[in-house]
Amino acid sequence: MGQLEHKVAIVTGGGSGIGKAIAEAFVREGCAVTIAGRNAKRLRAAAEELRAGGGEVWDVPTDVVQEEQVQELFRQVMARHGRLNILVNSSGAFDGGPLEELTLETWNKVIGANLTGPFLCTREAFRIMKPAGGGRIINIGSISAQRTRMNNAPYTSSKFGIWGLTQSAALEGRPYGIAVSCLHPGNTAVEWRLDEGIEMNREPMVAPEEMARVALLMATLPPEANMLEAIVLPVKQLYIGRG
Repeated sequence: MGQLEHKVAIVTGGGSGIGKAIAEAFVREGCAVTIAGRNAKRLRAAAEELRAGGGEVWDVPTDVVQEEQVQELFRQVMARHGRLNILVNSSGAFDGGPLEELTLETWNKVIGANLTGPFLCTREAFRIMKPAGGGRIINIGSISAQRTRMNNAPYTSSKFGIWGLTQSAALEGRPYGIAVSCLHPGNTAVEWRLDEGIEMNREPMVAPEEMARVALLMATLPPEANMLEAIVLPVKQLYIGRG
């Protein structure tokens, strides 16, 4: 029997990168997983790939910034399973530039995907998990929540925010058996780096599967335990004392 047998999870950003790797790790452990994301074609392809191994996987195209779409995502999961044990907030966006050149559109895009979306999903999860007696929420943060880079204000601000949301939700969820965690990835070889034209060989990288291993550990701890925060990064990445 898998470590997540009879569990139900939602993984946003599950069509690619870290989200997809986490969904795959959960499915291998017997979890029924619904993946969500904006790119319906990529999402469907990911679901078909994960189902090929015999897992229970559904895909629900969702823009996590849109309140109605988030509510529909959770409605569908509850209609199908009648419960929700785990939420992974992995949807996100990356953009930046010099502060004086940043547009409000850029700022809102990043803050929306990286912070507003997780808030909306966490709110829906709380509405389910509180009366059910507990659950787990795993937020995907970033080492940028602790050490910033140049020209990175929207992303850095959003990831500082997700760490704050994690702590607030963990405090509010504690009396109800809801454990909330934050996984801070370092440089990870994900698709958006290629999409944005970022050269993969310029900095050390780790695979998304390494993040999934830690997310699985967070998800499978006993109910009385929580890994509140974890930082996973390449050994040679500039982080401690980086500028």
